[in-house]
Amino acid sequence: MKLKGINDEDFINYKLPSMFLITSYCDFKCDRESGENCCQNSSLAKLPVREINDNTIIQRYLSNPITKSIVFGGLEPFEQFDEVLSFISLLRGKYACNDDIVIYTGYNKAEIENKTALLLSFGNIIIKYGRFIPNQPQHYDGVLGVNLKSNNQYAERIC
Repeated sequence: MKLKGINDEDFINYKLPSMFLITSYCDFKCDRESGENCCQNSSLAKLPVREINDNTIIQRYLSNPITKSIVFGGLEPFEQFDEVLSFISLLRGKYACNDDIVIYTGYNKAEIENKTALLLSFGNIIIKYGRFIPNQPQHYDGVLGVNLKSNNQYAERIC
């Protein structure tokens, strides 16, 4: 999988301790739609992309007794959906790990329904939907157990 980085123990993006996988690409739709450079993660775009074997990532995750979930985010995971889907398939299949997987996306639900439909068979998948909109009040999302930056954003357990 192509990643900008891995945070082995993240306590910010989900209510359970997580491995945070920083995805590599974004189309900066939030900036375009807001008419300003507002992306809170734009600095990640400047980091080098590293190719890390899925088995290596999964073994690293499973060997950590602290983490209980995996979160994809940082840039836009759905811009490398085939890699995310392959990773989840390997985690669920070969490793029989059914821990929660959270995918942070700036897309709205309707924009990616064809892709989320492919995730339904895996179980324990949560998606955070919605673009970042500047100057919005934060709000608590009960599904994630964390505050989100814009009031249009929300998470949903899809399966």
